[in-house]
Amino acid sequence: MNVRPMLSRLAACTVLLAAAIGAQAAPTVSGRQLSVGAADVQQYLDGSFPRTQDALGGLIVMTMSHPQLALPQGNRLDLGFDVALGTAGSAPAPLGKVKLSSGLRYDAQTQGFHLEQPTVDDFTPANNGGKLDSRTRGLLNAWLDDYARREPIYRIDPSVAAVLGALQVQSAQVENGKLVVNFNQDLGKLIPAGVLGR
Repeated sequence: MNVRPMLSRLAACTVLLAAAIGAQAAPTVSGRQLSVGAADVQQYLDGSFPRTQDALGGLIVMTMSHPQLALPQGNRLDLGFDVALGTAGSAPAPLGKVKLSSGLRYDAQTQGFHLEQPTVDDFTPANNGGKLDSRTRGLLNAWLDDYARREPIYRIDPSVAAVLGALQVQSAQVENGKLVVNFNQDLGKLIPAGVLGR
């Protein structure tokens, strides 16, 4: 009996299980406030990129990859990612790295934190002399608007979000290196013990 394939499968299952447990990292609750740390948000982003944006009926494809989150002091988050541009049928060529800043909102429909009014703050070209021309900037802004509207940068676990859905959101912001949402009721009384970190 060949043990090697069985050990390989066992190792793969262990890695998948660890990834699944890590992906379900619990937010922290304190009174009416629920917060998520930067490392958990980064892990979520790593799993949801790369992303693509088609333009001109698919003639141009823009790919965003390698997201890098920072939660500095203040009420806006920083997010950077690599941008590549390709035409239909061709491999995307690296364009550069985009850095943006954004406010934050919590959407009960998607059960997640979303970018709010993101702005492109900086662009570092992949090649000397490269630049973010007006057409590419327009594509990027269109993707950002769509992404901010539809896709969360972090989604709350459905079992927790089901409880939160009945509550009113009072505010969402970046605070002390975390994404924070404040509700109108004490969460500790509504969410079963052991579901959230404290």
